[in-house]
Amino acid sequence: MPFPPPSRTRSGPRRRSLLASAAGAALLAGCSDASEDSAGTSGSPSAAQRARARAARESGSLVESYDAVLAVHPALAEHLAPLRAETVRHAEAFGGSGAAGQTREASPANSSAPAPSSADPSADPSPAVPGNGPAAVPANEKDALAQLAAAERALADRRTEALLGLPGELARLLASVAAAGAAHAYLLTEGAR
Repeated sequence: MPFPPPSRTRSGPRRRSLLASAAGAALLAGCSDASEDSAGTSGSPSAAQRARARAARESGSLVESYDAVLAVHPALAEHLAPLRAETVRHAEAFGGSGAAGQTREASPANSSAPAPSSADPSADPSPAVPGNGPAAVPANEKDALAQLAAAERALADRRTEALLGLPGELARLLASVAAAGAAHAYLLTEGAR
């Protein structure tokens, strides 16, 4: 006798798949040589320094996206505050502490301020986080949460792809933050239901 199908099928990533991808990324990141962590001796910034500056800038931009959504939808503050606070910590972990402090106190009107001074202006001009800067926030809360989820997911995907070219310690940090971003995307998607 066949078993009946489950009463409710869930869409989106499962908790196990999030944990498995985080564990896989951590294992992948742990395979680098410790000697790669040292910066180059030349005057130009190393690839690791550029990646760290880019990650700080992207996390700061994501904090601005959270702030923009909160300015339009203050009722979401209880749901978004922990995710925003963790994103601020991510920016600080990559060296964007000054930007996170400014972002924390910035109003949505001045969220188009220039990139943090700790960011390397000659850094790789990678595509910005979806919702970078003062993006138009949807009037519907569900759509605003979906927009934040898409930004978190896109950034987590880019960070996961960047792991292979980075030295061990930075790759482990980036893998951890990418896994957290994937979890944020999942939580934001569930919150939009």
